[in-house]
Amino acid sequence: MSRSRTRSRACSRMRDRLRVAVAVAVGLVLAVSLAACGKAAQLGETMSVAGTHRHGPLHIGLLLPENEIVRFERFDRPLIQRRVKELCPRCTVSYSSAQHDPASQRNQIEAMITNGVDVLILDAVDTKAVRHSVVQAHRAHVPVVAYDRLAEGPISGYVSFDGGSVGRLQGEALLRALGPKARSSQIVMMNGSSTDPNAGWFERGARSVLRGKVKIAKSYETVGWRPENANRNMSAAIAVLGPYDIDGVLAANDGLASGVITALKAARIHPIPPVTGQDAEVAGVQRILAGEQYMTVYKPFKPEAYTAAEMAVAAGRGQSLSKITKQRVNSVSARDIPAVLLEPVSVTVHNIKSTVIKDGLYRVDQICTKKYADDCRRAGLIDRDGAPHDAE
Repeated sequence: MSRSRTRSRACSRMRDRLRVAVAVAVGLVLAVSLAACGKAAQLGETMSVAGTHRHGPLHIGLLLPENEIVRFERFDRPLIQRRVKELCPRCTVSYSSAQHDPASQRNQIEAMITNGVDVLILDAVDTKAVRHSVVQAHRAHVPVVAYDRLAEGPISGYVSFDGGSVGRLQGEALLRALGPKARSSQIVMMNGSSTDPNAGWFERGARSVLRGKVKIAKSYETVGWRPENANRNMSAAIAVLGPYDIDGVLAANDGLASGVITALKAARIHPIPPVTGQDAEVAGVQRILAGEQYMTVYKPFKPEAYTAAEMAVAAGRGQSLSKITKQRVNSVSARDIPAVLLEPVSVTVHNIKSTVIKDGLYRVDQICTKKYADDCRRAGLIDRDGAPHDAE
């Protein structure tokens, strides 16, 4: 690209809105860019995103924390991309997965700003570590929509599920499973990563239900939300408490539940005590059918993903989010952030059909593989011949 074409491109973008990243992208210092663009660029310098209504195509950056958890690749990413295309057919979505590395995610954010994104949808690996990058985006007039986790810094909007409700559903389910013996029982809490504010939110919700009703013998923060770390923690708990003195496990999500259950099986604990979960992963639903996991918390991904896309398109066009958001939340570093907090759903063996199957999250045949055919028959999902009972 010639020098004149580069300068022309920078001028065009600055007339729309002045952005720090443009100077980096074209390899020119800001002063030179302003001089080359003349009065139009000076006008752009005083123009705020909130006051700029763009109607053309947007370049949206989507940053997810990892692709190992099934939900991100199977649901969140494609749903967000689909809704963006419905709202803005010519808009583009650039996607990056941080592979659970905060430093990688910071680099990805900075690269997207440099490459001229108009708005970011960010599910932070580490909500504290990402703060500086969010500030950089704000300085470059790039709105940031926090997705699923509330990142620190000047966030423009936030969509997630009510984490307190998630924890309460898990705690209530565990107490129901324990029944009258709950007060004389002891449980293990397998919480999420300390770098994720949602993990603390889930834990506080659960403790509000469990407090005074059951003994919490051991409680762990699971590094990186990794099943293998949950497995190690659970093995340590079994070694300390003994294999027959653990009456239940509050596992914060299905991945942690899988690590917990593997440790319980390795210790030859039978029957497996009730174990909670979250995310309604197909493996988690299958464990529920098999009697290995007691419940999971289903968070319908479609409304969350669609809301994030709607927020991003509105914010990228400089429009108010007031028509989308009905709530306000505070983070450590910001107050009154426009937010949508959705309600989760408890799933046990008794309502799989009326929740995850009815909503189209999974088909019966995806859950009821040959290994789980008998379990599915007992749950009323398939008939004796293997035909799904949900067929119309």
